[in-house]
Amino acid sequence: MTSKSVLKILCGVARLPFLTLTALCIALAASSVWYQYGHFSLSLTGLVLLMALAAHISVNAFNEYFDFHSGLDHLTERTPFSGGSGTLVAAPEQTKLALLLAISCLLFVTVAGLWLGAQHGWQLLWLGIPGVLLIYSYTQYVNKLPLLCLIAPGLGFGGFMTLGAYWVLAGQLDALALSVSALLALLISNLLLLNQFPDVDADQQVGRRHLPIVLGRKPSAHIYRGLLVSCYALLLLAVWQQWLPAFSLLALFTLPLALVLMRDVSRYADAPKQLVPTLGRNVLLTHALPALVLAGLILEKTLGA
Repeated sequence: MTSKSVLKILCGVARLPFLTLTALCIALAASSVWYQYGHFSLSLTGLVLLMALAAHISVNAFNEYFDFHSGLDHLTERTPFSGGSGTLVAAPEQTKLALLLAISCLLFVTVAGLWLGAQHGWQLLWLGIPGVLLIYSYTQYVNKLPLLCLIAPGLGFGGFMTLGAYWVLAGQLDALALSVSALLALLISNLLLLNQFPDVDADQQVGRRHLPIVLGRKPSAHIYRGLLVSCYALLLLAVWQQWLPAFSLLALFTLPLALVLMRDVSRYADAPKQLVPTLGRNVLLTHALPALVLAGLILEKTLGA
């Protein structure tokens, strides 16, 4: 097997196009620290970014490995935004390579996390240890526990990743850190919730029990809408309480997109093929809203200085 083929397999199971969200989470954490304290370490930010990317790749690779072995990959109708990459379906002999990638990235996260704990305080392990456990357990166990399955993506990206990055870079937590982490948590849990809609029939056959399976797509659409409303309510509350600067209200430019999403999620909840464009718009919203909060922090710091 050529090195080019190996690289293609690794990129496939890592799901490279989806790693932009991880980079955005760390960028938002770093910009929040800079806004709040006027400085941050580029080298430390680089290490935290590598850890976050490795964590995300590990989750993805474990997901590809376990979904292939459970047979789910052969049942799922893939969309550009859900159902996995299909890499191992096309190259089933490379399952061990996917597992090796998952384990290697998890080991890197673990070792780097222990080093950060030694350098910056062992209290960081309150986030690090559950984060490592979530990486491994998400596909095999969390997907069978409906409520945990709902909150786990937001907890992973908003809590363990973004809040952890802020803690490392700032040396402490504050209302600003909790605000941006909570915004990301709501958005990313909603992202994964909606991505489960097309996979209900296939997921049910392999024993998964997320909310669209347990409650149905229509009731889950109401939960999606509620979480999205909560996200904008939190944004307004955070600005009102001065946890976030006024320029963070730039994120309200995404409100028309959010209204379209809330309408279409209810309209197409039981029509997975027609829901695909909505999945794409949801990905756009999940990137655009925190990116505008990030821009607001930078504008507030530069214009208000």
